[in-house]
Amino acid sequence: MCIYTDTQLKILRHPLASHYIAQLRDIGTRPDQFRSFAKRITTLLAIEASRDLATRTITVTTPLEVTETSVLAVSLVAVPILRSGLAMLDPILEMFPDVTVGYVGLERDHNTAIAKSYYAKLPAYSSNSVVFVMDPMLATGGSADYAIRTVKDAGFINIAMLCVVSSPHGVQRVLETHPDVAIYTAALDRELDASAYIRPGLGDFGDRLYGTSG
Repeated sequence: MCIYTDTQLKILRHPLASHYIAQLRDIGTRPDQFRSFAKRITTLLAIEASRDLATRTITVTTPLEVTETSVLAVSLVAVPILRSGLAMLDPILEMFPDVTVGYVGLERDHNTAIAKSYYAKLPAYSSNSVVFVMDPMLATGGSADYAIRTVKDAGFINIAMLCVVSSPHGVQRVLETHPDVAIYTAALDRELDASAYIRPGLGDFGDRLYGTSG
């Protein structure tokens, strides 16, 4: 049985999130439409994940007077898991004024469902950095676990995981191995099937994103 707290697992509760997920699930959604909805759902996830980011007060001059306001006091590191995680990168780059990008390249063996690494590149550690690890599908949790370990090995400690669709199994694995990492997801689906695909899911995210076959 999977047990998590609201501080560990945060599921988007918003009509737009439900609408976008419905379009992503639909087998009739074309690749160009799929990419568009993936960006939109990522925007909602990023807004939720950044809700509690630290801020600092500055003084600005408006056309009418001088006033105090708040700006972000942290720098963001975006780490998409290749290849499908790239679909979540552009909205992050557009939203945040101070963002650096790292990459973790993992490929799932379709016979074993085990992820193998082929590339990793992360920016230099900074004490005021917050890291968003991004993978659209949190299935077995193996890729997420590996990517988070890679980020931690580089020194980062403030980490959140952003996913479009998650399975209970994947969530449980990540939260057991990384209880300090919050997961933000747009949908928590029913289960994994025998081939380690999320059900009801939306198929292979990368293939649907780029119009390729498995």
